[in-house]
Amino acid sequence: MKFNKQIFTILILTLLVPPAVNASTHTDVVKEKNTNLVLFSNIMPNAMTPWNSKPNSPVIDHTAFVHPMASVIGAVTIGANVMVSPMASVRGDEGMPIFIGKDSNIQDGVVIHGLETIDEQGKPVENNLVVGSDGKKYTVYVGERVSLAHQSQVHGPTLIGNDTFIDMQAFLFKAHVGNNCVLEPKSAAIGVTIPYGRYISAGMVITKQKDADNLPAIFEGYTYQKTNAAVVDVNDNLAKGYNAVMAA
Repeated sequence: MKFNKQIFTILILTLLVPPAVNASTHTDVVKEKNTNLVLFSNIMPNAMTPWNSKPNSPVIDHTAFVHPMASVIGAVTIGANVMVSPMASVRGDEGMPIFIGKDSNIQDGVVIHGLETIDEQGKPVENNLVVGSDGKKYTVYVGERVSLAHQSQVHGPTLIGNDTFIDMQAFLFKAHVGNNCVLEPKSAAIGVTIPYGRYISAGMVITKQKDADNLPAIFEGYTYQKTNAAVVDVNDNLAKGYNAVMAA
């Protein structure tokens, strides 16, 4: 009898790929009896460490979608309609917590992480924290309707304002980015505050505040003027679509 290769492939993928998960379906950690093997979900609490003795599980809105090949760990809050794409890593286990506002998107290969925010004596490391619009402190705070495009990196302490577009392979570290900003591909903001409505050209690295203050304002006809709104709409619909598939 001939073996159906397509059926074999489907069976293998079923065994290897974990199910898509959201706040209502994920299993944090499962430990098998009589073994030392620990099986991890792609959504799981942080490990207990010298700087944090409490395991924190992600809090994910039921309308968000986290792809099974993405990773969300520890003290992370993900808002409504957020799309987390394959190979993205949102890791709230050293710097914590991380906040992702509603209608934002975390695309393929994006990394979000932060410097240590609690020392080994249990005291907050204030220099590694930012204050979100809700008045609370975070290692990384991402506002509403923010796009983090493919392979961009956001390392805390960093804050990103609403309606901002972080393009492919852009990099943020110890930065505050205002509302309605754009970081073009392979640009970077390190240790600076980017004022409202400015953009950083492709490949440019901003490390001095005077250079950040002199960045050009987004103008009528600017290439990326309407990109973020379109990307947000696409990813909102992707999150809804994938959740509908999972519910079927």
